[in-house]
Amino acid sequence: MHHLHRKKLFSLLDDEESAVVYMKGAELMYRYDTDYEFPFRQESNFWYLTGVNEPDFHLILDLKNQDYHLFAPNRDAQYAVWHGRVKSKDQLQDEYQPDHLHYEAKLPQVLEELAPEKIYCIEEEQAEFIEQFERELPIDLDTLDNAITHCRVFKTDWELDQMREAARVNNIAHEAVLEALEPGKYEHEMKAVFDYHQIKNGLMQDAYNGIFAAGENSAILHYVENNREIKDGDLFLIDAGYECNGYASDFTRTYPANGEFTDSQAEIYEAVLEAQKQVIDAAKPEAKMEDLHILAARVMMQGLKDAGIVKGSIDDLMEEDIFALFFPHGLGHFLGLDTHDVGGYPKGVERIERPGIKYLRMRRTLQPGMVLTIEPGLYFVPALLKPALEDDKASKFLNASKLNDMMDFGGVRIEDNIIVTEDGCENMTTVPKERDEIEKIMAG
Repeated sequence: MHHLHRKKLFSLLDDEESAVVYMKGAELMYRYDTDYEFPFRQESNFWYLTGVNEPDFHLILDLKNQDYHLFAPNRDAQYAVWHGRVKSKDQLQDEYQPDHLHYEAKLPQVLEELAPEKIYCIEEEQAEFIEQFERELPIDLDTLDNAITHCRVFKTDWELDQMREAARVNNIAHEAVLEALEPGKYEHEMKAVFDYHQIKNGLMQDAYNGIFAAGENSAILHYVENNREIKDGDLFLIDAGYECNGYASDFTRTYPANGEFTDSQAEIYEAVLEAQKQVIDAAKPEAKMEDLHILAARVMMQGLKDAGIVKGSIDDLMEEDIFALFFPHGLGHFLGLDTHDVGGYPKGVERIERPGIKYLRMRRTLQPGMVLTIEPGLYFVPALLKPALEDDKASKFLNASKLNDMMDFGGVRIEDNIIVTEDGCENMTTVPKERDEIEKIMAG
């Protein structure tokens, strides 16, 4: 299906002049100055256009003739000794189906034969590489990035199928963690359960560093240590996913470690869950992501007010940005070949400089074919709450006695992955999130 991706890009770079796109694939990476080799994962834009998940390839797209030239490394016997079989040219042609297949040494010759008047590159380092062969040609560093980003925002049917498969396996792995969770285990044991089920089902590459966070660690947005013992009374937050053919899944769930929510945990959890439900119902074409963020914040502030944690009108709590003390991140982000996928801020769209919402990773009007996460959360972060309790303006909205007892509460986040459709959205996440269902499963 990668020829369809190239076709989309060709349609956006329909130049009358003779021009080419040049892009370099990823190379093997090593840990510092050692021979420790990191698992290879292709650069996403190159993978999008070629389907090649091998190191040291290049491509040229001839815009005039709409031809695809793929340049492969010429592997020797020593490569086969250390890395395995070397594919023949016929095997490469059959697997990747370029219009023209060359070994990389022919790159200067092919470039000379095409005689372009301009070269599109995606970033400075690649432009510098190609300039050693064509120093006199103008290189455009703006157009290609914008064009391929636009292409990647709107998923093809094949891409959606990869994401549904990643989600299917992620559902299995998340439910396995739910069933295995109990006090006395360690965060890394939950990670082991999760990784086992992903790999058992054929997915080998994690989409990002998973978060397996118990107790107060659940309020750390990018927690990665995963080494704490899970204690009775803790909340346990899991935020993790793997890739299918490069396409990511990204779910979050929050569970009571001992199988039953306390009253205060239930109040916070239900506030987050209600916000997520309302946002998913409202996620449809023409909805604006910043409006959905504000909707989530308002619903969660109502939940905190009902719990006696904040006070005042919801309008005032929003106007004075009290919501950002508890909801300091954005509602969601695009999902695709990268977990935080490209295209969140099109050219000319700026971030909203307001607490909390300024961290929104996408500010777009939803359209069919987009894939995104919906992940509201409430967190009790002492670094945010303690200064607010001492601030004359903010403190009048906060119940100090209750908040001082909740500084080690942690946080609650619930995250689903949705596809925007013509009349709403398709939710790819089926992991239990209703309180009674979670407690029933954990009760055995």
